[in-house]
Amino acid sequence: MLFNKLSKGISLAISPVLACAFVLASVGEAQAGCSDKIAAKDAGKAQDSAPGDIIDTAVGAGKFTTLAKALGAAGLVETLKGKGPFTVFAPDDAAFAKVPADALNALIADKAKLTKVLTYHVVNGEVLAKKVVKLKSAKTLEGSSVAIKQADGAVMVDDAKVTATDIKCSNGVIHVIDKVLMPQ
Repeated sequence: MLFNKLSKGISLAISPVLACAFVLASVGEAQAGCSDKIAAKDAGKAQDSAPGDIIDTAVGAGKFTTLAKALGAAGLVETLKGKGPFTVFAPDDAAFAKVPADALNALIADKAKLTKVLTYHVVNGEVLAKKVVKLKSAKTLEGSSVAIKQADGAVMVDDAKVTATDIKCSNGVIHVIDKVLMPQ
């Protein structure tokens, strides 16, 4: 596809953040379809087609644009497009909106800190919700562990509430959370 050739050329010539913006802009038409598939999955309905990888699924959902931008800035896109499997506790755009803009911009500008924060959201292996609820913690790719507990009928990962579970991807699973996690 012409866009794929253009985006590869563009990504070599400009920063990963700007390249990510071009990619995100190009999936506008696909977002509605992918969002419908994720909504159907959340409702327990079968998807019509095979799932994409973690990055394609998140970008296609249309509610993870800040996460996608951050993954591009940290250079983690290829990692999460890799074989896996991975479990991602993914903050949606509403979760990122809770972070003050100046703090978020400073985080995105600091690649080392951004990488630490983002890898704190990823667990090696596919951990579905039925297993997550039985855990007290899970070791992240960042190296430390997130605390997992049930409180008031909800599953909490550190102090973030899990709002959607088991979004299956070809290389793992996404669980949506309502807050950006910060490693200690």
